[in-house]
Amino acid sequence: MNNSTSHTDIVVANQKPTLRAHVSSLALASIPDQTQGLLLRMFGDPYLLEKEQSAILVGQLRDCVAKYPEVSELRVLLGMALCVNLDPQAAIEELRESVRLAPNSFIAQLKMGELWMRLRVCDKAEEHTRLASLLAQSLPQVELARRQAASIREMKRAGIERGGYQTPWTWITRPLRRLWTRNRGEAVALDLT
Repeated sequence: MNNSTSHTDIVVANQKPTLRAHVSSLALASIPDQTQGLLLRMFGDPYLLEKEQSAILVGQLRDCVAKYPEVSELRVLLGMALCVNLDPQAAIEELRESVRLAPNSFIAQLKMGELWMRLRVCDKAEEHTRLASLLAQSLPQVELARRQAASIREMKRAGIERGGYQTPWTWITRPLRRLWTRNRGEAVALDLT
């Protein structure tokens, strides 16, 4: 049994909320109005946030997380704001903690997968996205996870990936491998005609 299978089995087998709903709702309701406005703007179009607004949003969300450190959803929001603020390392830490606090949270798994996808670490992105798709409880959630998984597969197929162990010769051999595969496909097509 490999590590990803056992983790998936644990997540699927234990699909009960890790946080009480009223604690989570109370924490989310405690977000100040100004922060809610900035969050709405970030969700609408993150490029509309100016640098100062993004920094304010991160600061206010950090305050909320300090008040309610066990609420996974607040950490997801903070991780997203940190991504918009171009601080991926801090975003990884917040989203990782969010997944630790609530491994059965669809949004925590999906956003962790999205961050890894944007950082082009496809294996980790694929794992978190797969877990998110298993945790999906509505058709929109299923569709979000499906689209993200398709994007990750496309990235892997196109060779857009970081991580792994590669030799310095990879940058030379990859184009040759693609050329060989393409020529081989054309040869197979000619044999069929």
